[in-house]
Amino acid sequence: MKRRIISMLAVLSKGDAVSNDAVAIHRLLEDAGYETVFCSERAYYEPTGIKVVSAADLSFICESDVVLYHLSTGTDLNYRFGRLKCKKIIRYHNITPPFYFQNYTTLKVASSMDGLYGAKFLADKADYCICVSDYNRQDLVRMNYRCPMDVMPILIAFDDYQKKPDEKVLNDMKNTTDIIFTGRIAPNKRHEDVIQAFYYYQKYYNADARLHLVGNPLGMEPYYQKLLEYVKRLGVKNVHFTGHIPFTEMLAYYAGANLLLCMSDHEGFCVPLVEAMYFSVPILAKDAAAVGETLGGSGILLKDNNPLEAAALMNRVLQDDSLRNTIIQEQHARLSDFSSQKVQKQCLELMEKFLSQQKL
Repeated sequence: MKRRIISMLAVLSKGDAVSNDAVAIHRLLEDAGYETVFCSERAYYEPTGIKVVSAADLSFICESDVVLYHLSTGTDLNYRFGRLKCKKIIRYHNITPPFYFQNYTTLKVASSMDGLYGAKFLADKADYCICVSDYNRQDLVRMNYRCPMDVMPILIAFDDYQKKPDEKVLNDMKNTTDIIFTGRIAPNKRHEDVIQAFYYYQKYYNADARLHLVGNPLGMEPYYQKLLEYVKRLGVKNVHFTGHIPFTEMLAYYAGANLLLCMSDHEGFCVPLVEAMYFSVPILAKDAAAVGETLGGSGILLKDNNPLEAAALMNRVLQDDSLRNTIIQEQHARLSDFSSQKVQKQCLELMEKFLSQQKL
């Protein structure tokens, strides 16, 4: 008889990478015949076919259970999870360092600090860790984790990306040069650097180019306002903040984009890079945190934060058909490493290996 596996996370939110990974792994384990429970402290939606149990009371968890905990933020659940008597697996998604938020929101600073304290608290309490990148694994090593650790990329439900993109957005992107960056509006994403590089590209190479910043500013309104002021101060035109949008509109931005520009400083994995690979969008990205690891030799990596260099490279990729096709081919090759079948197989093998080593 297979042991019960409880998938647990602090916040379940539609469109969030951590939530999507948690749901995908839960479905996989359920389909594999495990008895499963899905548990969240704060659930803002209920995935189809999944009953979400509140994490307010964890008394239903038995010593014979295995809890797979998605660690990504500051919450009291970090500590309550750590005190459980059952076997504990941490799925580590990384925690954005608090200094990124210091000038914008004390609430997020406090949450990040609490997240790091919680992660350190769990260092001697986890039985096993599955990190979404080696960058994250090294993070845990620095926090003095000594339990067995493996790396497995985020499990992406690529079937969802076959939905029909929003026609209105897609039609609006025809016959134009459209640069995109996707990701929540947050200081660690360095949207200002994306805007500055685009400013020089627009100034020196393509005055009619457009930049679409696809992401939700909720909770980061001071940073968002700063970005709006920066756009106005530069005098750059055709910069479009989408705000929170339906999934079909996000698909349309990928389907219609000519290039994805990522200047983020801190990423534990960076799902938008894989999404761009899927939609054959060439990627230009700053080599920071886990970005280079996720690209795995594909795309173009920027070693320095030089907006003029980024603008020149953007122009070269967009003008040189041969180079662009080579980049896309290399990205497709890298995309195979993230195929649902490959990651699902790895996930089941890791879980079975861990469980086989535990006493029933």
